[in-house]
Amino acid sequence: MENQSYVVKMNGNGIHEKNALNGINGKSLNGNGIHHKGVKGIVYPAKQKSCRQQWNIRPSEMSVNTLNPIRAIVDGMKLTPNPEKPMIALSIGDPTVFGNLPTDDKVLQAMKDAIDSHKYNGYAPSVGYQKSREVVANFYSCPEAPLEAEDVLLTSGCSQAIDLAITVLCNPGDNILVPCPGFSLYKTLAVSLGIQVKLYNLLPEKSWEIDFQHMESLIDKRTTCLIVNNPSNPCGSVYSKEHLQNVLSVASKHCIPILADEIYGDMVFPGCTYQSMASISSDVPILACGGLAKRWLVPGWRLGWILIHDRNQIFGKEIRQGLVKLSQRILGACTIVQGAIESILNDTPQEFYHRTISFLKSNSEICFSELSTVPGLTPVMPSGAMYLMAGIEMEHFPEFQNDVQFTERLVTEQSVFCLPATAFEYPNYFRIVVTVPEEMMVEACARIREFCQRHYRTCSQDRNELDQ
Repeated sequence: MENQSYVVKMNGNGIHEKNALNGINGKSLNGNGIHHKGVKGIVYPAKQKSCRQQWNIRPSEMSVNTLNPIRAIVDGMKLTPNPEKPMIALSIGDPTVFGNLPTDDKVLQAMKDAIDSHKYNGYAPSVGYQKSREVVANFYSCPEAPLEAEDVLLTSGCSQAIDLAITVLCNPGDNILVPCPGFSLYKTLAVSLGIQVKLYNLLPEKSWEIDFQHMESLIDKRTTCLIVNNPSNPCGSVYSKEHLQNVLSVASKHCIPILADEIYGDMVFPGCTYQSMASISSDVPILACGGLAKRWLVPGWRLGWILIHDRNQIFGKEIRQGLVKLSQRILGACTIVQGAIESILNDTPQEFYHRTISFLKSNSEICFSELSTVPGLTPVMPSGAMYLMAGIEMEHFPEFQNDVQFTERLVTEQSVFCLPATAFEYPNYFRIVVTVPEEMMVEACARIREFCQRHYRTCSQDRNELDQ
């Protein structure tokens, strides 16, 4: 039997209309929703003339606009270590690299138990298992900022949490306020989405406190999010309760929600107190982003979270629903880690946290003490996290135009790699990661001293050399 062709058209009520092809005029063939259909029930789209005469495949605007400043800078550097000196990398924000900071045995056992249970091999809900969300909520809930399971979204690391938070709050053409110096991912994510980044200054002479006058001057009607990173990467600063209250005052005055990047929460040195932003907010809604990566020393396990602190129901259902929808684009947090999260949070001994913090503080003090007496350098003592920033008095190092050249030559001569702070939009500083073994930190500081002594020039030396 010969196949007979039909046109199948969906009308406004969702009902198919079927007509013999020969009885349809030319106009109806080009109408929206019209397809050819064979009697076997296969529906084909109406054939349209292609206007392409040759291949022309271009990358999307989003991919073109996506740039990681750290990778862009580091990949462009000429990093050839001195073959006579073993390489010491003080540039990598991964505490596991040197093997001297293992996670706790309780954390490892929790993962083994989750695997052996065979309960977590399938897909989880896009926002995470209900039980796992309850565990995180209970762990971080406090009387000033209570949390329930529905206030928690589990994500693939803190990076995805930040991505979802920015995406749900901002549209192309909006702008966000980002600390300077600050974690480069904020800009990478925002710019790729067509969101403008406005950098507010941090003050090194005040242990990297925020310049509120500058911050407030950046705000306009399209400012949709204020990012606060406390404790800070790359600065290692920890803000006081009073300072955070000042941040909240600015946000409240201008009705701007806060994205609180608290991945280093509770990683503060003795004598300092960590205060979560939500615990002191009375009216400013906050999306707090965190995860297991740094405090539990397992960045590769990729479990993060968003804690929704919706003061006065300002976020309402729309923002919550928006986060759920965004989480459904790609399933996030590893199910095995979700299965282990209860034991990880509840059974990790306090001694593990104390030991980690004690080590980080000791290394920071060694680094700060050593570099404080190096001509031409101005280190800033951190109060938490895993980093120390050091300023370079470039006028005393005339051989180098900027921090990138300075750190590049440091690798060439001394095999010590510090990340130039241009990667954090803050030139003429460099960041040191303090997670390396103590003997390696001591050796690195000695090499940095030798390098600076070789290249340091006083103003009088500069004038004499010019006269000659």
